[in-house]
Amino acid sequence: MPHTLDKISPYLPFGDRRDAPFYGHDILSVNQFNRDDLRYLFGVAHEMREMVARVGCFDLLKGKVLANLFYEPSTRTASSFMAAMQRLGGSVIPISEVRYSSVAKGESLPDTVRTLECYADVIVLRHPENGAAALAASYAQKPIINAGDGTGEHPTQALLDLFTIHEELARVEGLTVTMLGDLKYGRTVHSLARLLSLYNVKLNYVSPGILRMPQEVKDEVSARGVAQYETSDLSEVLEQTDVLYVTRVQKERFEDPAAYESVRGAYVITPDTMRAAKAKMILMHPLPRVGEISMDLDSDPRAAYFRQMEYGMYVRMALLAATLGKA
Repeated sequence: MPHTLDKISPYLPFGDRRDAPFYGHDILSVNQFNRDDLRYLFGVAHEMREMVARVGCFDLLKGKVLANLFYEPSTRTASSFMAAMQRLGGSVIPISEVRYSSVAKGESLPDTVRTLECYADVIVLRHPENGAAALAASYAQKPIINAGDGTGEHPTQALLDLFTIHEELARVEGLTVTMLGDLKYGRTVHSLARLLSLYNVKLNYVSPGILRMPQEVKDEVSARGVAQYETSDLSEVLEQTDVLYVTRVQKERFEDPAAYESVRGAYVITPDTMRAAKAKMILMHPLPRVGEISMDLDSDPRAAYFRQMEYGMYVRMALLAATLGKA
């Protein structure tokens, strides 16, 4: 659950606002957001985009410190949060190789988090175990932002994905979103499906049989009345698709190498594939890609995956400003 304000010190720097949305809150799951929250957050993200275009960096979070605590490898998420904090004028403690920290000595996650909050105002956490972010939040007095926990959720990725859809297509209502690839282990699609269920959309799931969307996620989406369709054949749904969201098959999640090899390369999006797609649609990917999308598509105006990364920085700037009471 989000933090209440009693987790925040009563001694507030000038300009901090106790009444600001998300102030002092953990960001653990997309389930904590409603459509009003998203309108507010995306409004702030849009302002951040304009500010970066005009001045590059500004001092909104001057004097604030972010601890980036990553127990798993990350390029985009870690760099995005660091860039977001630095463009807002704050500082970053980067811990991207926990084997070089006291974790290698056997320190527990609660102790690591309680140590870092002595130095930082907000902690971004990526961890290989489901529920790790909630565990950290239960011990921390400062806000925890979940940057991915196991195969569970990746809420900030889902937020930037939804912001991308809104910015690129100018709407979310009425869209058909097709998710393709590793839907079983892909925490990005788990969070995005839940977030999209706040809108009147249709969701298509395209995957090999062993990588289907978890029933738990489908049940949550169904409970909100959202139409869902499942298939292993992209051609069944591509022509009606407004957003094609591709994910890689995650080798690191497989215990059986033979099972991974059986589905590796099951789908590859090429210019030939996209000839059947709408002229006005977008192709997304959380990256890294490992062959699921041909590089020949990078110049296609429908290929939004690198723009998606840039949108992510603005959303994370908005989240950092909001959780620290500066939005």
